[in-house]
Amino acid sequence: MARLRVTDPGIGIPPEVLPSLFKRHFRAQEARRVKADGMGIGLFLCREIVLAHGGRIWVESEPGQVSSFVVELPLQPQ
Repeated sequence: MARLRVTDPGIGIPPEVLPSLFKRHFRAQEARRVKADGMGIGLFLCREIVLAHGGRIWVESEPGQVSSFVVELPLQPQ
């Protein structure tokens, strides 16, 4: 597997939001509060592309801390 980690030094993500983060059109309350741009479709599309290639994607985050988005993709076609 190849692993890619993208770190976002933004506002962090509360634990109760993590299960919904990759759903279509989901936007966390905090993102709406700070008026962050977006339609809530980017992470959904990332997840669909990664899954279509036999990989997996997840996020590691805590509120007020750095968030890391991790993608793993197989090196060989499945």
